[in-house]
Parts: sequence; C-alpha cells; structure tokens
Amino acid sequence: MPAKNKKYRIFISAAEPSADVHCAGLITALQKSGYDIEFVGVGGPKMAEVGCELLQATVSQAVMIYKAFWHIVRYYRLIKRINRFFRSNKVDLVIVCDSPAFNFHIAKGAKKSGIKTIFYVAPQLWAWASWRIRKLRKYCDKLCCILPFEQNWFIKRRIDAIFVGNPLLDELEIDSSVHKKYSYFQAQQARIALMPGSRAAELKSVWKPMQQIALRLRGKYPGSTFVTVAVDNAREQLLRQTEIPGFDCQYTVDSVSKTASAVDFTIVTSGSATLEVTAAGCPMVIMYQSSRILWHLIGRWLIKTKYLSLVNILAGKELVPEFMPYFSSIEPIAEGILQLFEDGDKLSQISGELIKLAEPLAEKKARYEVAKLVVEMLC
Repeated sequence: MPAKNKKYRIFISAAEPSADVHCAGLITALQKSGYDIEFVGVGGPKMAEVGCELLQATVSQAVMIYKAFWHIVRYYRLIKRINRFFRSNKVDLVIVCDSPAFNFHIAKGAKKSGIKTIFYVAPQLWAWASWRIRKLRKYCDKLCCILPFEQNWFIKRRIDAIFVGNPLLDELEIDSSVHKKYSYFQAQQARIALMPGSRAAELKSVWKPMQQIALRLRGKYPGSTFVTVAVDNAREQLLRQTEIPGFDCQYTVDSVSKTASAVDFTIVTSGSATLEVTAAGCPMVIMYQSSRILWHLIGRWLIKTKYLSLVNILAGKELVPEFMPYFSSIEPIAEGILQLFEDGDKLSQISGELIKLAEPLAEKKARYEVAKLVVEMLC
C-alpha cells in the first residue's frame, strides 16, 4: 500500500462531458481514501469543482463550434503541452478516461516518461478497429472495463483488464422486480423523451430527425407529449436554437436515468445513454445516422458485432429496435414506434428485460472499484 505520509500526484485526462463526470466521481472517491493526492489534468467543470487543477479545459461549449482543422491543431498543441508537463513534473500515475483517439496520445506520452497508465473505460475494440489492440497493450498498464463481457475479451488478448462496474449507474439501485407496467397504457397520452446526445456531431445529425419523428407521432396521437433532456445549459440552448417549425416540447437539464424513469418511451442516440435508459426499464428505439456511401464502403466491413447498440449487444438479441445506421427516411423508425405503442404487453416485457439486463452493470460501483486499483498502483 502507498505511504499515508507521502504526497502523490495523479494526472487525469477527459475530453467528453461523460468522462468529466466519471473522473469527478473517481476523484471524490480517492479523496475519501485517506491518501494525500494532488489531481491535475485536462477535463471539464465537474473535475474542477472537486479539486482537479486543469491545465486546459477540454470539455466546453467552445469545443463544439471549432472548425475541424483548428480542432485538430488545438489538440495537437495540447498533447505537446501535456508531454512537456510529464517531462518537467513528477507524476505518479496517469488516468485516461474514454476518447481513445485523444487519450492514446496521452498514454503514449506517459509511457515515454515512465509513468504507469490506467485506461478508465475500455475502448470498444471488440466492435471495430481491433488492430488497435497492439497500441493498447503497449501503453496501458491497467484496463478498467465497464461492460461485463469486455474483461475476458481483453484478457485473452494479453491486456491486464478488470470489470469495475458501469459509472453511469453508480448512483442507481436497480430492483429487477420493479419495472414499468403498460396494462393501462394509452398511446394517445404517451410521454416520450428525446435524447439526441451531447456531442456536436450527434446533435447535428439526429436532432432534426428526432423532431420529425415526434411530429409524426403527434400526428397519430395528438395528446402525446415530449421532453428533451440536455447534458448542460449550453446544449439546451443549442437544441432550442435548432427547433424545426411546428415542434414543441419541454426542455430539461437533467440526468438521462431520471428522465427515462418519468416517461413511457425514449428515442435515444446510440451510445452510453442507452444504458441509463436500460436501467430505468424504459422501452426505446435507438438511432444513429451515417453516410450511406461511407457505411457501405467502410463501416459495414469494420463493425464486427451482429448488433450495433450496447443494449442489444448485451442482450444478445434485438431487445429494442435499433436503426443504426439509418440514412435519410424517418418513416421506418416512426412506424416501429407506432407498432410498439399498439402492444402494451410487449412494452411491459421489454421493460422487465431491460431492468434485468442492467442489474449486473450496477452491482459494482465503478468509482470505488477504480479508486482501489489506483491506490494499489501508487505502491
């Protein structure tokens, strides 16, 4: 165990809002460990709030509006700055969270400076671009997996990996006996949540189609109501500014799980948010837009899994409809939802299966599991 009377410095790297939240939770857990740890890194406001000194804010509204070229230049300069920090300062451990395209560079710099590195949130190499396993093996000293099946997949490929639970569900207590009941569900009064995600590319590609789907559903069920959840005030304003004519909904800055618990159905962008919707036992459709040309030329050959959404990958079947990718027409998505709305028994069944699927993900509390590993690696 590390010495209680010694001061340690941990560098943490996060580039997305979700990673900012995960790392803030981890910092809070480590602050309760009794060890004197200084936190420095790159990330967002959540990390700063709990005492991490930020060399640069990487999670901000500004990142969303940069042109691609300047976005690349900005991160190239940041990586060079971080490498200089590693060379000039004593760092006991580096933790990189998600965003492998960026964080592989941080881990590479740490390796060159002789610093051990934890990858918090395993890159999804089992789904695509598995050749990057050599890079991960070279730069990663400990891999924290947030999906149960990932541990064995990476261990078989000689990565020191462990399942730590899913940080999205750290605050939730899941009871498989409690799920949504649709015995008296009335589609005319359906409460529907739209969850377009937080990344700029997602907002640009799926927000307008989600609104179009909502209008299509309201045309069939005039009494239906909609709520859109945003990760922060900046994203909420962006969503409001890009409303299409005729669309009307309630906007809220709230957690995905709380919003999903309060509605009958969710239309959600593919990604980690689908797991929070799963934990709420809320039936959903999952969508993601892509270029038809790029998908047929490249995407369909890179993807190795039968299903593309995390929910269906974990279930091993199409538990919820996934439209990944869809290319232009929203009609198949709207029709899929309308069919589900006519079958209350099916909706109840899906809700129950979703809750059971989420239980194993929440058995461990990721922030505390990772904190234990950090303390061990500080020895």
